[in-house]
Amino acid sequence: MSEIEKPLNKDLILRERLAIERTDMAIDRTVLSFIRTSLYFAIAGITVNSLLKLSYGWWLEIIFWIIGTAILIVGVINYSRQKRKLKESKRHIGDYKLEWEDDIE
Repeated sequence: MSEIEKPLNKDLILRERLAIERTDMAIDRTVLSFIRTSLYFAIAGITVNSLLKLSYGWWLEIIFWIIGTAILIVGVINYSRQKRKLKESKRHIGDYKLEWEDDIE
């Protein structure tokens, strides 16, 4: 029996697709955590400046805002890079639009 004549393992294909969906959701959670962390730094900058009333408070606020912006930029770059890799890995699973796919739908 040649490689082409072998039946497809439906469970393996389903498991790979579910793994990709889980990875996709994990990437989304990760970008949300980057956004949350950058917002925490922005809020920390405002809080430090308004609560402590330091003479150099504006500098601390600016530093916190720069750190928050850097974290946000790193998160967005990481998100786009991971989504691109995930899209490429979907192609490696293959396009199994065959007769068995009607059974799933």
